[in-house]
Amino acid sequence: MLRVLIVALLLALGGCASDPPVQISASTWRQVDRDIAAASHNASTQAREHALTAMRRWMELVYVETEAEFIPWFSSYWTRQWLSMKVSWYNLNAADEKNPAVNRLALYLQEQYQERVLEAVAEEIDPGQIMEASTRLYVLHLQHQVPGIGPRHGVPEDQFEQRLKAIPAITLAPGASLYQLLQADPPDRLPAYQALLERIRTTPGGAGDWSTNPGISLVARRTSERLVNDLTASGAASAVSAMVGRVAGLGISLGVAVFTAIAHADERADTETQLRKNLTVAFDEEWRELMRSPERGVLAGVHHLSGQIEGGLGVPFRYQPPR
Repeated sequence: MLRVLIVALLLALGGCASDPPVQISASTWRQVDRDIAAASHNASTQAREHALTAMRRWMELVYVETEAEFIPWFSSYWTRQWLSMKVSWYNLNAADEKNPAVNRLALYLQEQYQERVLEAVAEEIDPGQIMEASTRLYVLHLQHQVPGIGPRHGVPEDQFEQRLKAIPAITLAPGASLYQLLQADPPDRLPAYQALLERIRTTPGGAGDWSTNPGISLVARRTSERLVNDLTASGAASAVSAMVGRVAGLGISLGVAVFTAIAHADERADTETQLRKNLTVAFDEEWRELMRSPERGVLAGVHHLSGQIEGGLGVPFRYQPPR
């Protein structure tokens, strides 16, 4: 009896080992690929809607902080006096540099804007955080939608897994397939996913880098030119003071200071209006660039993942049974 059972078991095992894999037609694989592409498109749409809402909130906060902190600081009389002193120092230490006051003052104003506005807003939200959240949302939608595609078309689990492993998701070393991306919980566990986010974060001209932004650079240039003119007038007043004597010269200097303060008060509204106009142009340009740039924008991670996945679907697939 025992011998009969052993023989029957061996025959059953032999039969299982020799069973051929289920044959999936080429048209079924094409439909599977179309469904994966549709899932990627849907995930991209969801990620974009999230990024758009978050970026609108970020821009609102930037406007509020600019109006409350940067513009009053920039247009105040004492800030202008301090900037005048910096222009004098820049010119004294210029050596052979061309337009030293304009260039260095522009950098100083950008640093102040970064500190007074962008860093303050970043305590609640910033484009870097939006980029990471949008990328993660794209992956979560894929993890929810893709696993059910194979069973829906009658594809065995092992064959569907092999298909997912053949689709690249991240090309940065060490690389990751769509299968690995779907299995990662959270996706940050994947070294390739971490490398992708790090590359986006460190791309030159990333979020918050206004070093080449034309709006604030124009503000800095116009301001520095006006300050140089003010310094020239102050230099003439000092020369007159020296000629008429200490007491009279002190009166002239004080008179010039009072006149300058009154004139600045009259010009302050125009200064703030021009500053606000220039910064609005800069805001709009930066916002559009952060929304559409595939290299440094808030959807850069989504662009990379969806581009690789959907591009990989264009390669015909044929199941290879394991040896």
